[in-house]
Amino acid sequence: MKAITLRNIPPKLERVLHQKAEEDGTSMSRTIIHLLEANLGIGKRKRKMLHHELDVLAGSWSREEADELDKALAEQRRIDHELWAN
Repeated sequence: MKAITLRNIPPKLERVLHQKAEEDGTSMSRTIIHLLEANLGIGKRKRKMLHHELDVLAGSWSREEADELDKALAEQRRIDHELWAN
C-alpha cells in the first residue's frame, strides 16, 4: 500500500482527528483512512451521498475564513483594463 504524507494540517483538525482515533480505539492512520472512505462513499461502510453540490459547505466557514476567501478572490476578480485594450 502506498504511503501519503499530509502537510499543514490545521491544529483544530489534528485535535479532532486525535479525539476520533482515541474514541474509536484506532490509530490515526486507520481513522483517517476510514473517514476518507466514508466521505467518498467507498469501503466497508458506504455512505449515502446526501449532497452533490456545494450546498454542504453553506455555513461551514467562520466569518474570518469567509473574509479571507473574499479578499483572495477580490484580486482575481480585478480587471486589468490595459490587458484588454486593443
